[in-house]
Formats: sequence, C-alpha cells, structure tokens
Amino acid sequence: MTGGQGPRRAGIVDAHHHLWVRARHPQSWIDPVTMAAIDADFEPADLAPLAQAAGVTATVVVQSIASEAETVDLLGIAAGDTLVRGVVGWVDLTAADVVARIDRLRAAPGGDRLVGIRHLVQSETDPAYLDRPDVRRGIAAVGAAGLVYDLLVRQHQLPMAARLAHDLPEVNFVLDHLGKPALGRPEMTEWTRGLRALADAPNTTAKISGLVTEVDRSPWTPGDLRPAVEAALDAFGPDRLMYGSDWPVCLLASSYERWVEALAELLGGHDEAAQASIWGGTARRVYGLEAS
Repeated sequence: MTGGQGPRRAGIVDAHHHLWVRARHPQSWIDPVTMAAIDADFEPADLAPLAQAAGVTATVVVQSIASEAETVDLLGIAAGDTLVRGVVGWVDLTAADVVARIDRLRAAPGGDRLVGIRHLVQSETDPAYLDRPDVRRGIAAVGAAGLVYDLLVRQHQLPMAARLAHDLPEVNFVLDHLGKPALGRPEMTEWTRGLRALADAPNTTAKISGLVTEVDRSPWTPGDLRPAVEAALDAFGPDRLMYGSDWPVCLLASSYERWVEALAELLGGHDEAAQASIWGGTARRVYGLEAS
C-alpha cells in the first residue's frame, strides 16, 4: 500500500462512515443520476471486508438523515456488531424535551454506543442557524449528556461554528470533513481563516474525511488534497485530528482503499506518534471508544 506501513497497522479507527437501507430509511438526498454509485443499500457486511483490509478495527457510524428512528436502528446495529463501536445520531435540537429524547436514545438497545449527535447544518438556509438560542440550548444539552456534537458545515459556515464553540466551552465539538474546503479554488483562503478560528477553541477536533468529494477535478491525486490536510495539521495538530472514510459517500470519487492509501501518503512525512493519533488515538479519546 502506498505511503509506507502506517495504514497496515492494526487498530485504525474509521471515525466517520454511514450505513443505510433505503426501504427502511429513504435517502432522499441521493440523486440516482449524478450519485448512482451510492444509490444502493450499504450494510455492515459490505463495510467489514474493506475495513479489515485497511487495518480498521473500530468505527463510528454517523447519521445521514434527520430521523431519530434511523438513530435507533444504528444503535441496534452497533449493539450486535464488533466493528461499530460508536454512533453519532440525530435528535431534534430545538425540541422542548430534547433531554428526554437523548435519554430515550440511550435507553434503546445499543444506547451505550451513542457517542455524539449531529444535525445537517450544511443544508440549513438560515445563515445564523447555530447562533439561534433554541439550537444552542439543544447543543448545550448534548454536551451536558456527555456526548460530542459533530459539526457538519460548509466553509462559509465556519465562522458561525467558531462562535458556537467559543461560546459553549463545556461542549466537545468535532468538525466533519474539515468544513468542506474549496480545494483548488480561491475560496480556500476563506476556508483556512475559518478553520483557524474554529481550531482556536480548545474544545474542538476535526475529521480528515470527505475530501475526495470536494476536489473540483477528476481524476484527483493526493497532491490535490495536500493543502487541506497540511492546513488542518497546522491549525489543530495531530492530537486533534482523526481519520474518517466517509464511506459510502466517498465512492462518488474514490474506493475505500484508495482514500486510505492517499491519506497514508499525505501523512508519510509525519512521525509515528502523530500518525497514531490521526489513525485512531484521537477518535478513541474524543468519542470514548472501548479499546480496539
């Protein structure tokens, strides 16, 4: 595998992937024409051989639709699966009974695997969504429950995410997909500024994930991803970064193996301790995963 033996070591944590069966939880966001590669069902048995080949021994599955029912099903999967160690689910942050809703998820089968909550902020049209008092009350409840809040935002929303993280220091935040940088485009300067503002809050970490679908050309090369990875390392440091595959969404631009190979190449010049943090240590610490 390209980039040395890093990704072949045992104990890698894939901190970001999805699972879905469309008959049970329709994925209306999938365009069957432009997203044909993922217009299918993806279950644990599909992921297992890919993870094993890459040296992944633990994963965190992340919600894909705004549905507590989907979260309950993901928790049920985690309860009976040795690979899936954590679930980042969904709850209505604006609900008056948000605390009770979190408690119900924890009481469901596999509820002990609930490690975080996420909302699809990238799709919100309100430019001040994360500044809203009702949303912040819900996110504070997530933190009070001992759960992480995953930030799914686009680069223009990073300043709003930074305000949130600074204003709620008691909540641990994880930035998904590095805030979706505009790789190869002038907006990268704006992204870098926003990423640094978020990283300045010590209660934040980030996932090196989802980059292959942000490259504005095909075929892409690891070099196309390097500016984002290096900026993230500079802003957060390796102890606050974690690897995620974003499978199966990554299949729109890459196989599971190719993304692992690309990241291994990009991290090849960093020392063993730094790589160990990114490939698993940070995710285990932040999400409180069992030893794997």
